[in-house]
Amino acid sequence: METTTTITPLGGDVYEIDTRMAGYTGITAGYLILSDRPCLVEPGTSGSAPVVQAALREMGVGPDDLASVVVTHIHLDHAGGVGDIAGMYPRAEIVVHEKGARHLADPSRLMRSARMIYGDALDTLFGELKPTDAARIRAVEDTGVIDLGGGRRLESHYSPGHAKHHVGLVDSQTGDLYVGDAAGIYVPETADVLPATPPPDFDLGTALESLGKFRSLGPQRLLFAHYGPVQEVEDTLERSAEELRIWVDAVKDARDQGLDLDHAVAMVVDRTRGRYSAVGDDIDPELAAKYEILSSAESNVAGIMHSLGRQA
Repeated sequence: METTTTITPLGGDVYEIDTRMAGYTGITAGYLILSDRPCLVEPGTSGSAPVVQAALREMGVGPDDLASVVVTHIHLDHAGGVGDIAGMYPRAEIVVHEKGARHLADPSRLMRSARMIYGDALDTLFGELKPTDAARIRAVEDTGVIDLGGGRRLESHYSPGHAKHHVGLVDSQTGDLYVGDAAGIYVPETADVLPATPPPDFDLGTALESLGKFRSLGPQRLLFAHYGPVQEVEDTLERSAEELRIWVDAVKDARDQGLDLDHAVAMVVDRTRGRYSAVGDDIDPELAAKYEILSSAESNVAGIMHSLGRQA
């Protein structure tokens, strides 16, 4: 069966690959930097690995050509395919923040907790994260450098708040900043920015600091894993911070009223509804369903509740 691919050239030898999580289009993007030392950023899920492989083949990147695979963090929609891709590209170095490295080498604990959250849907959505030989994993700390060849480099910057193993990545040649989930979710169809505040790591103060760090890096363009390139850098980072504050305020109010999770979710959804075209009443139901999978209101509210509980 021929795997269909959607590859979009973004300039500067950067190519966006639709990694088709669970068969959806426009939900998870991987990026191939076709420099002297080709680099894949955000391989996506285990189910996406054949799609990514087909795209790389189409771009002329064979099994021995890929030099590095970089993940912004180890959530399964970003890193679930790392083990598969490592097997397909035996020379590629796998780069991840030090707080995520051991989970790529031994995913059993991560998979157990994911199974508790997603149940049987896990297999359809993500598949199984397979172990990567620890010798091939390079863990970066607060900052790190990935050599793209020809003097070009990808610089990683620790950016927790969404996840404690999250990094942003800046391309020295294009000024592109790969934001992972630290700036939330960008909806290209409507230019909305939705929050991504899942348990257990979400923390407002830390997340806002990371957005401040992103601003100070002076990127030319933001590349979202969900989804795609954004030129309006300042406005988008500003909007991302604003959404986080509004959601946290709304959850605080729900918590002060003693509402349980379901009622808190209903209240927060109601209060924030007018902020997004992507979840309005006249929205395309398929689009709404797609973003509910990616960043459900329930997961966001639960993450904020968890962080407020920790602070209390």
